[in-house]
Amino acid sequence: MLHTYSFKNFQSFRERAHISLVLNNKMPVRGWEAVSASGQRLTTALAVLGANGAGKTAALKPLAFAAWFMSNSFSSLPESGIPLTPHFSTIDSPTEIELEAEDSAGILWRYVLHATATHVVHEALYRKSERFRYVFVRDWDKENKTYQVKQQDFGLAPAEARKVRPNASLISTALQYGTEVAKHIDSVNFTSNVTVMGRSTFEMQQLGIVSKLFFENSKLRDQMSSLLTRWDLGLKGVHVEEREVQIAAGSGSPAHPVKIWSAFGKHETREGATFQLPLELESSGTQSAFILLGRLLQILEKGGIALIDELENDLHPHMVEPLLDLFANPSTNPFKAQLIFTCHTPEVLDLLQKAQVIFVEKRDCESIAFRGDEITGLRSDDNLRAKYMAGALGAVPRI
Repeated sequence: MLHTYSFKNFQSFRERAHISLVLNNKMPVRGWEAVSASGQRLTTALAVLGANGAGKTAALKPLAFAAWFMSNSFSSLPESGIPLTPHFSTIDSPTEIELEAEDSAGILWRYVLHATATHVVHEALYRKSERFRYVFVRDWDKENKTYQVKQQDFGLAPAEARKVRPNASLISTALQYGTEVAKHIDSVNFTSNVTVMGRSTFEMQQLGIVSKLFFENSKLRDQMSSLLTRWDLGLKGVHVEEREVQIAAGSGSPAHPVKIWSAFGKHETREGATFQLPLELESSGTQSAFILLGRLLQILEKGGIALIDELENDLHPHMVEPLLDLFANPSTNPFKAQLIFTCHTPEVLDLLQKAQVIFVEKRDCESIAFRGDEITGLRSDDNLRAKYMAGALGAVPRI
């Protein structure tokens, strides 16, 4: 489970921002909490609110980047840069990212990265027993243009560790050698609709990808169909099928069979007649809910982290509560999955408590983020939505 992540000199955030999912024993909540294996109270839902252009998506990106960098940066081309953009006023300084997360055995891990668009400056992994001890520390030696690497039970051969490319993580590289610690770190279930360019846009091909997921997992397919039927989208269920079509490889080449996966909304008229409609012809809200459930149900099934920008995109504001309820109910969230999301729906403040909300503002071209329980004078029994809508909490447009 994720405890915290922080970042500095990242896009519109010049100074350090700290995002915490930790709840102390005095913080009252109305749900969306779980106790980790180590006994730490953590929220299972964290909302990020703010005006357009304030930096809400930028507040999610460091976590999405770190997840990608630790797992997949080895696959980058050797000559490619690292997709990091520092604050425009401090472009000569590295971006800093740090996160702490706990595994299923209750062991707390800390990952630290300082990097520029061209190379890793500092990378380290720590594991906590009584205190944090390094598993590896990797530092760029500017004079000798090489890396100095220290390891304690990381398991990567020293000669291979020194050869890690400047644009790749030591963890991602160690995965290629089957290093056990690297595989353990990589085993975290993570899903996000956030890329370095922002929220990934809806594309019709996503319907096929998600249809394949649901076709291959009957449990998730039944859960998805039940939820979409209950959510007043005009459906009586969703059917998913696999078909084989013939695709021509090119001019003069014989066609070859290719499998495709499609979803169909089931409908029933008032006379009792039934018919199916390809999901491509359903409303954009139905399509978005289908794709979103493809992300969320995977995480809920096994535990992990879902990072979603604009949770209510294409959906009615009333849809936010049933989506959040999936993470509040132990029957749908048995493995304590966590959801971090941005939204523009103030009704979410009627559900979550102040310690479960991050507010984002931009002042003088610099974004700042603060948790609701950091606001002086804001009490737990205050009407959070009323105060937010009145502008008393900040993070609203100044129109």
